Amino acid sequence: MWIDTHCHLDAPEFGADHALAVQARERARGLGVGLCVIPAVMRQNLDTVRLLAHRLGDAYALGIHPLYVPNARDEDLDALDAALTEHRDDPRLVAVGEIGLDFFLPALCEPAMRERQIRFYRAQLRLARRHGLPVILHVRRSADALLGALRELPVAGGIAHAFNGSAQQAQAFLDLGFKLGFGGAVTFEPALKLRRLAAELPLSALVMETDAPDIPPHWLYATAVERAAGRSQGVNTPAELPRIGQVVADLRGVPADALARATSANALVALPKLAALATGGAVA
Repeated sequence: MWIDTHCHLDAPEFGADHALAVQARERARGLGVGLCVIPAVMRQNLDTVRLLAHRLGDAYALGIHPLYVPNARDEDLDALDAALTEHRDDPRLVAVGEIGLDFFLPALCEPAMRERQIRFYRAQLRLARRHGLPVILHVRRSADALLGALRELPVAGGIAHAFNGSAQQAQAFLDLGFKLGFGGAVTFEPALKLRRLAAELPLSALVMETDAPDIPPHWLYATAVERAAGRSQGVNTPAELPRIGQVVADLRGVPADALARATSANALVALPKLAALATGGAVA
């Protein structure tokens, strides 16, 4: 069984009624993707991801994404705390996420917005500590800042989603009890550093993800020139995970089914509440 530890099946690409998400999920299930984790990104979709996870038989996380911090209000943190409290016994609620820091987009790097991101991130780490949950981290040119806060406010581990840092940063996350998420970006041959990490990190460090509908693998990606010529961008879904996994397996020189078993076991370590879902022990 594969576990997609990060996919946004509530995104607009999957339809307002989520019908396309249901179709995509069934196709993925037929290809061996047994579980998906659907993270929230803002207060407005806290209920959406929870209901969708129950509908699909999957898991979810609740949090405020750094890209949504500019439009978030301070009371959204109170709403997140209330949701985590209300659903604390829900077996499908497995983490606080997607949270973190984004120092890639220029607008988010302005001093005031950096500070606001950091404040929301640290507040959500405190919520994770209060509720005894791991976290799912957004890491984009922000690994050192994320790690610094984690050392001050340690949490029950989690996943550094779409990891693309250095080997030293990777080890620092591992030392704090985190697993590292690998997805479509690793399928691009020019991504030499990332592919080297996927090949050389301990197998116990890796979990698999798609970030659907974002970060499409190379076979779905259309360049600007190709789009101008009429080629449409393919929509990434959890059904792509086995093929992405095959790329990582080939980089490591191991069979794909062995990688599936190992990375799924790693996901259960990172997000312990997934174990009941993986064994069919959760209620609808």
